[in-house]
Amino acid sequence: MDRDGHPLPWLTYPAISFIAERIRSDMTVFEYGSGNSTFWWSERVSSLISCEHDLGWYNALKERMPANVEYMYRELEYGGEYCKVIGTYKDRFNVVVVDGRDRVNCVKHSLQALKEDGVIIWDDAERDSYQEGFSYLMENGFRRLDFEGQAPMINWSRLTSIFYRNYNCLGI
Repeated sequence: MDRDGHPLPWLTYPAISFIAERIRSDMTVFEYGSGNSTFWWSERVSSLISCEHDLGWYNALKERMPANVEYMYRELEYGGEYCKVIGTYKDRFNVVVVDGRDRVNCVKHSLQALKEDGVIIWDDAERDSYQEGFSYLMENGFRRLDFEGQAPMINWSRLTSIFYRNYNCLGI
């Protein structure tokens, strides 16, 4: 929570500040992984679809979801329905947030769901195991902007990356 008691996503603080200044109320977001970030985004955008893989967490949060959030559960199977659920949407999202599991596969299925000016926000981007996904995005015309620093509830340095194309909704 911030000092006023509002939820904060568990992105790095520099990334939160950067994104908060650029988000518009008419944007649509898809989010892999849910929690405080879901509530943070829902206060700022017109609609949000959040996909959660942890059934216990999903059940704990589902009754609290705001009206502009479509909240769904998909069982986690690497390369399975969880990462593919975004494929049912075409050219719909300004932002895709990748902060759940099976991140490389999630990104590979996300591109068709992004609007032409869409961006991908990838949390915990310091992990070497995600290099395949980073390369995939770069091969598909994306650039990368990194935000290193601390995050809520974490007292060590982390990395949040924004992947964007030339003309993008964040004005990068």
